[in-house]
Amino acid sequence: MLLRHLQNLLGGIYGIDVSENVYDYLVTDQAVVEYLAGVNSEHEIEEKLLIVQNEDSLDVALYLDKEVLVRLSNADPRRHLHTQNLEDFWTVLEGVSHFNYLAWNASLDKPVTLMELEMQAEVDKYVGTRVLLQEQTGGVLAHRIIEQLFEETCFYAHLSEQELERYRSASSFASRYCYNLESRFPRDRVASDMMQELRAFYRLPQPGKVSHIQSVQLA
Repeated sequence: MLLRHLQNLLGGIYGIDVSENVYDYLVTDQAVVEYLAGVNSEHEIEEKLLIVQNEDSLDVALYLDKEVLVRLSNADPRRHLHTQNLEDFWTVLEGVSHFNYLAWNASLDKPVTLMELEMQAEVDKYVGTRVLLQEQTGGVLAHRIIEQLFEETCFYAHLSEQELERYRSASSFASRYCYNLESRFPRDRVASDMMQELRAFYRLPQPGKVSHIQSVQLA
């Protein structure tokens, strides 16, 4: 139950409780994404959170590519996270991050923006990887997490200008924040003071997150 494990991993990091099981919202048929989101089948999509807002409710589904899930079932990152399964792990963790963040904020009647979802997901990928690696031996990968995540990034070619700008902005802000975390908390283990910082950041809305990243303390 990898996805549920990742839900609990992020929930423990941020001190939140998401009662909804992500598996109840999981979709692995790309045809569903094409129908609901109007995505052209020529473009390969590995992860997408589908949201339809009604007058007083949200309809949500999380699409994850079945091939990604199969590969991770054969190379479980919980046992050994390495260069061959890292990208697939990040794809799945990003989806779970989106789901958790939306579900938790919705339970508090707090609105979220797409930019906010993407920015938090990038932070979650960095932090979630650090937490997972601290339980594993041979930490060579740990020294290159942040470079691989933010300096070797490429975006889907089919994104619109607006989508591309949102992804770039989210990555830029998250990169600055995570590099700062790396410099302030360089130890292998995620210490309690780092956890306090992360939990406070998680609870900020988008303007608060951006302001915090741009603050003097994080300059």
